[in-house]
Amino acid sequence: MLWTALTFLSTGGVRVCGHPRGMRVLVTAPTGNIGRHVVRLLLAAGARPTLLVRDPARLGPAVREACDVRVGDLTDPAAVEKAAAGVDAAFWLDTTPHVTEDPIAESAALGEVFASAGVPRAVFVSSGGAELRGGAGHIDGLGAIEDALTGDVTVLRCGYFVTNLLMDLDSLREGTLATARDPQAPLAWVAPRDIAEVAVGRLLSRDWSGRVVQGVHGPEDLSFAQVAGILSEVLGRTVTAVGISDDDVRAALAELPPAAVEGIVGMTAGTRDLPPDPPRSPITTTPTTLGEWAWAELRPLM
Repeated sequence: MLWTALTFLSTGGVRVCGHPRGMRVLVTAPTGNIGRHVVRLLLAAGARPTLLVRDPARLGPAVREACDVRVGDLTDPAAVEKAAAGVDAAFWLDTTPHVTEDPIAESAALGEVFASAGVPRAVFVSSGGAELRGGAGHIDGLGAIEDALTGDVTVLRCGYFVTNLLMDLDSLREGTLATARDPQAPLAWVAPRDIAEVAVGRLLSRDWSGRVVQGVHGPEDLSFAQVAGILSEVLGRTVTAVGISDDDVRAALAELPPAAVEGIVGMTAGTRDLPPDPPRSPITTTPTTLGEWAWAELRPLM
């Protein structure tokens, strides 16, 4: 069956105990890049998830009918606690914008909200660099959330989201892919669909407990120069990776609050040459290639 195969393949051999139809799962950020895939996969597995969403109109009619929809904001402890009442597991995702007044503090506060909901099992989308617990810009907020969570928790330490390229549409149209990293340095690139598959496998499984750290690294490490080459083929135009400095980034973000600027700069500056933790392995390697994602999601926007 779909749900058995999905869970086994997505979690490195973790199996579901019992049918997911009986699982009560809370999904936060259900209309986002990752959350919408989590919802789709839970429904395909036979579950009826509870969705916490600010604007139910962003959910399609079929999804609203198949799910239990709760209206509220993640920053509202009462709304989160109400939505989480009686659930077996929760999918937590930090929705704090990078551009807020103090993004690290706001992320840390969100961790306290998650913890106060009292969900017995959870999957949290984190990032490489969170293990440092300091010096990695806004990623430090993810580390604070990891520390706040209680109960059985799977932390997904993800690679670089391919969806970050959606912020570069204008420069890509001009043939440039700017990066504050060494354009030749390899980096794990991962698609939201892959993150969702691993998350759902863990959410529906009873074959783990305690604190688990799961890497989610995509199919291969790619430098920005290699990414530019792939995008050139997909988009049918030459794209060149161009290195920029941290001060160039600061100058481009000068209108943002100072803490927001340093939070953004620090995510790159604090993780340069940082080996993945956990390291890449068959369990952390997921299938969706950058080219596949770019053909489906990026090319139509160009």
